[in-house]
Amino acid sequence: MVEDNYKQRGLRNKLVKKLRLKGIRDERVLEAIGKVPRHVFFDDALLVHAYEDKAFPIGEGQTISQPYTVAFQTEKLNVAPGDKVLEIGTGSGYQACILLEMGAKLYTIEYNRTLFERTRDFLPLLGYKPYFAHGDGSKGMPSKAPFDKIIVTAGAPVVPAALTDQLSEGGILVIPVGDRERQKMLKITKRGGKLIEEAFDYFAFVPLKGKEGWG
Repeated sequence: MVEDNYKQRGLRNKLVKKLRLKGIRDERVLEAIGKVPRHVFFDDALLVHAYEDKAFPIGEGQTISQPYTVAFQTEKLNVAPGDKVLEIGTGSGYQACILLEMGAKLYTIEYNRTLFERTRDFLPLLGYKPYFAHGDGSKGMPSKAPFDKIIVTAGAPVVPAALTDQLSEGGILVIPVGDRERQKMLKITKRGGKLIEEAFDYFAFVPLKGKEGWG
């Protein structure tokens, strides 16, 4: 059983307040962040930093994203209970837990086998059970498509056509696109067979691996 005590819940509440002050308005996103115990994704040496609004390393050259980034992407995704959601880049599994708390039917794919196996085995211990896959997320998950929502948690050089092809009508893709140093957050909505793109702030993600990523 994972420990989640009064102090940790209090730190989460402070984090939620901080995210609200930074402009996150979707109360369902904030509620989910208030529920998921972020500290369980941290090594003991970094535990004291679990509820800071910062990204931290999780091994394999990857990070657990800054809570503000998680909240920002999730808010733009506009998840409704029952939505079929594809997450590209399982990583630590923290983002997956947020989406599951919001009622998503989640499919998540991870390129790095070590991270895939670690997170696949760990999340069910927390009570979270998405559909896990190991492979090239830049190609999406065609065998399970179409998806109502797709979220990419790594920086891409371009918007992979495979992902927009796997969106259902009215579906939304949220993806950071740019170079290896920084990316602009894009929200792409499929409407009437057309792709409507909105651009937001710049962020810094680890590179998207795979055929349509950085190799």
